[in-house]
Amino acid sequence: MRKVRVMVVDDAVVVRKIVTDSLASDPEIDVVGVAANGRIALAKIPQINPDILTLDIEMPEMDGLQTLVEVRKLYPLLPVIMFSTLTERGGAKTLEALSLGATDYVTKPANVGSVSVAMQRVRDELIPKIKLFCAEKAGLKPHPTAKPPPTAKPAPAAKIIPKVKKIFKPRSDTPANTKIDIVAIGVSTGGPNALAELFPVFPKNFPVPIVLVQHMPPFFTKLLAERLSSKSEVDVVEGAPGQVLENGKAWIAPGDYHMVLQKNGTHVKIETNQDPPENSCRPAVDVLFKSVASLYGPNILGVILTGMGQDGMIGCEHIKDAGGQVIVQDEESCVVWGMPGFVAKANLADKILPLNQIGQEIIRIANVGR
Repeated sequence: MRKVRVMVVDDAVVVRKIVTDSLASDPEIDVVGVAANGRIALAKIPQINPDILTLDIEMPEMDGLQTLVEVRKLYPLLPVIMFSTLTERGGAKTLEALSLGATDYVTKPANVGSVSVAMQRVRDELIPKIKLFCAEKAGLKPHPTAKPPPTAKPAPAAKIIPKVKKIFKPRSDTPANTKIDIVAIGVSTGGPNALAELFPVFPKNFPVPIVLVQHMPPFFTKLLAERLSSKSEVDVVEGAPGQVLENGKAWIAPGDYHMVLQKNGTHVKIETNQDPPENSCRPAVDVLFKSVASLYGPNILGVILTGMGQDGMIGCEHIKDAGGQVIVQDEESCVVWGMPGFVAKANLADKILPLNQIGQEIIRIANVGR
């Protein structure tokens, strides 16, 4: 086993210091270089041969997006984690970076009160992702299969070769002709690009409402909803208290809020809360799925897409206990086969499908009995 070689690219001296000191505190990580902008970083990469980059978005001379484009041309297999601000501008740039082939992102700690708290945030949020994407390369403890998100650009994003895939048998105890009244989706790492591929498949007359959790902070979820809505026949909005569910429309849980459903006469409406995180997540897939299961019983289709961790597994248990159906994304098409992998291994999935087949399968199931 060797240490993961990390290069930190950020124009702010204070931020570079916080990040490098935080990473250096981990015995499995070696910060092999720093750079104040993309141009310097591109010159240093062949000299220091890093395993992964952390890349700031806002930098002089050559910013993070420009750098990312060049990195993808020159080093298509190099994982890149964007380091973005928790602002609307930061969210928009982050979504663009993911579409250009960034492997993942972490938000900069802001207004946290002290350097020690900021360093702990970096350790909690950045280090696990660095290890996830470099596990095989550095010979670390095995992690769920991790690959980069797909990109529309000619150069592919970084890829980690998946291990031999285990076969998990899908369940067969859900009646194939069960009519569903709602689709609930849970997704995390790699989600924005997966959703960008999934939602354009849905027709304008999609027969049921869609509710979903994408693990993202405030600002980001609103921007993601707008981006998906602009590319889809289905209207996609960020969830807000009091909104009434409608067929052919989708709601994304807002960042830092759990989203739940409540019965209001003959209608179902959205409510949000800031109850404690579940699975270290807020919004959490489990919270939404349990809420949906309590209202819709067997008339639910749950979908778990790419993501790190196991959020959604308990929610899928509730859906299956209520008689609903569950589809999960297969390992090969995931950026991280964590969330769907846990559901599959728990024998909670009715079907395990590649991403490019999930949209049509959702449409087929949604139209059963109509």
